[in-house]
Amino acid sequence: MKNKLYAPLFFAVSVSAFSQEKVTLSGTVANKSNNETLIGAIISVQETGVVVSTNSYGFYSLTLPQGDYTILISNSEFETFEEKISLTENTKRNFVLNETSRTKNIDEVVITKNSTKANIRTPEMSVNKLSIATIKKMPAVMGEVDVLKSILQLPGVSNAQEGGSGFNVRGGSADGNLVLLDEAVVYNTSHLFGFFSVFNSDVIKDLKLYKGGIPSNFGGRISSVLDIYQKEGNNKEFHINGGIGAVSSRLLVEGPIAKEKASFVIAGRASYAHLFLKLADEPNSAYFYDLNAKLNYKINDKNNLYLSGYFGKDDMSFNKSLMNDYGNSLFNARWNHIFSDKLFSNASLIYSKYDYGLKIKFAGLNWKSDIKNYNFKYDFKHYLSDKINLSYGVNAIYYQFNPGTIDPFDENFPVIPRQIAKKNAFESALYILAEQKLSNKLSVNYGLRYSNFQRLGAEKRTIYENGQAVVYNPELKVYEEGTPIGTVDYGKNKKIISFDNLEPRLAVAYSFNNNQSIKASYNRMSQYVHLISNTASVSPLDIWSPSDEYLRPEILNQVAFGYFQNFKSGKYSLETEVFYKKIKNKTDYVDGADLIANDAIERVLLTGEARSYGLEVLLRKNTGKLTGWLSYTLSKAEQRTPGRTAEEPGINNGEWYRANHDKTHNFSLTAAYQLTKKWSFGGIFTYQTGRAATFPNGKYQYQGITVANYGKRNADSLPAYHHLDLSATYTPKADSNKKWKSEWVFSIYNVYSRKNAASLTFGQNTDTGLSEASRISIFGIIPSVTYNFKF
Repeated sequence: MKNKLYAPLFFAVSVSAFSQEKVTLSGTVANKSNNETLIGAIISVQETGVVVSTNSYGFYSLTLPQGDYTILISNSEFETFEEKISLTENTKRNFVLNETSRTKNIDEVVITKNSTKANIRTPEMSVNKLSIATIKKMPAVMGEVDVLKSILQLPGVSNAQEGGSGFNVRGGSADGNLVLLDEAVVYNTSHLFGFFSVFNSDVIKDLKLYKGGIPSNFGGRISSVLDIYQKEGNNKEFHINGGIGAVSSRLLVEGPIAKEKASFVIAGRASYAHLFLKLADEPNSAYFYDLNAKLNYKINDKNNLYLSGYFGKDDMSFNKSLMNDYGNSLFNARWNHIFSDKLFSNASLIYSKYDYGLKIKFAGLNWKSDIKNYNFKYDFKHYLSDKINLSYGVNAIYYQFNPGTIDPFDENFPVIPRQIAKKNAFESALYILAEQKLSNKLSVNYGLRYSNFQRLGAEKRTIYENGQAVVYNPELKVYEEGTPIGTVDYGKNKKIISFDNLEPRLAVAYSFNNNQSIKASYNRMSQYVHLISNTASVSPLDIWSPSDEYLRPEILNQVAFGYFQNFKSGKYSLETEVFYKKIKNKTDYVDGADLIANDAIERVLLTGEARSYGLEVLLRKNTGKLTGWLSYTLSKAEQRTPGRTAEEPGINNGEWYRANHDKTHNFSLTAAYQLTKKWSFGGIFTYQTGRAATFPNGKYQYQGITVANYGKRNADSLPAYHHLDLSATYTPKADSNKKWKSEWVFSIYNVYSRKNAASLTFGQNTDTGLSEASRISIFGIIPSVTYNFKF
């Protein structure tokens, strides 16, 4: 009888437990000292194991059964926060984190907790994050901390050459990288041809590099996404920080407009080496300047408004006879709205422009080009439950391309004004992404992106005989320009050609325990805009061009598989991945192609395919006085451009050949050591096998002139590239009663003065008459000192 009474009671309790009402805890996570929201802060529930992270605006949401819970919140360079919360109804809770004692000082170096250990349980893979504190301790050329130089120390990332602009990811070309600053596209990431990047580290809040497993909210490029956000500004008190270096200086001012409601940040940077050149009567000159600005206004608890911008310019003069200038202009207006404790939205209006020009005095030529885009995005984050979240949205971009405007620079030269045909295009996309936890061990992200690209008028299009813009001459065994037979005039905004693509994305993670997991990913991506260049690295004079019937969209399919493990409570971490990428519609240029000011670029293009594959290893030491990582990449990047018919040879007789940026081995060792409270040290050693090159394999005489005969394309290699960089940072003892903080940074770039080859030139020695090769190097040893301050 007793047991019979207990049975219904047990059943009732069980039903009650399973039917327990769930509630939602939501809010933001911010830095206590300045109220800056924190991106990627980890919120975990100790009793259930539920883990979520804040989005790009510091917002989080998690759903739990009613009850008492212990909430843990952690973020790089911040003290872990713990609080017990009793949840009986939907609750909004904004958390603030304290900076670690070292982060409050200007040096920001010691990592006292496992902020960089491998991400085990989430499906996110092929993603690298670097904190600004870590980047600021890495030695940099001419004493300038450089965001782009720092990501070159990560596996799968390389540069075409020393001092070169842009970067290559997993064998992809530089134009395949989608670089975003506060969601605005940056088309050229360098100052002074790659000596500096356009990103002022003082104003950078967060950066993340996606090499694979790219979520469906990103599109338009096929190699990688570098997503960078600027600081929002301190809304509690005013602060100024900056630095004075050997060739450039910088200054940042931030503070409240309305305390704890609105704030601003303004940062400026400029080089002044050209002033010293003028004092030395040096005819050459080169300098840059840039400006970052951001305003944010908290309208109420559900609405936030952000206005951000960037403007940068480079100006170079060579003996006052050749002048080159280029720069980026970006603007973004964003509106965050919280519909409910489970639905967050962000709407953005974005303007981006990159302009470039060249003045040649001896030719009387003034050439200008630019690319502009007007971008609208509306993104939603929907926290459906503790098991599944949805992201979805729309994106629309209108492009304007000006390939070149040619005007006379001097009236004494007979230069005829000319406008290369301008081009317009419209790109639109819809996407949806689900993040789902299937069990305690298995999690998955899956999504789909639909993209559409339309080439638009007004434009006059050339029609070629037999529809071929490039024809093969079997007698001379060379490719020649096709024969125009007419034109078609398309009116303003009239559709010329259209492309559609479905881009599925998938990432899966299986965790064996809290310290070991395996992950796999697949993504398909489309790229509709292309950089017209026949150089290995990005040049300011390279031309961006939209897809059409000849320059077709590049389509990527990539798969990756990885193993991840943390050792000794996260003191060490290991990340290994293998990947395979295949790209169709990869274009290359016929031998002798002329790209500058070419208004019929399709006459020198051939279409083929590309592939790359490799192994990446990243081993980190995350805690202690000595921190850092070792990265290694073993990879291959190839192209194949077959002939269109049996008699055409294509390029290299249709065989696979190395891509311009192919480097078999890429090794990097990065370390930071905190000796005392006053002294810290940093070092980077980099080794890369030489990139692909084409060397002469013989020579012949023609009318008394020696002419080099070249072998197969990219069949040779430049010499191996390696160098060692060191830095030392001295931080004077801070007076707790003084707000002024400072540090001295001493650095040496290329300690043993390795003369790395940017290129090799071949010619004939006038004295001996023998053929010889000359190595062109950019950097030797470069010592520098920078004084940084903050108050």
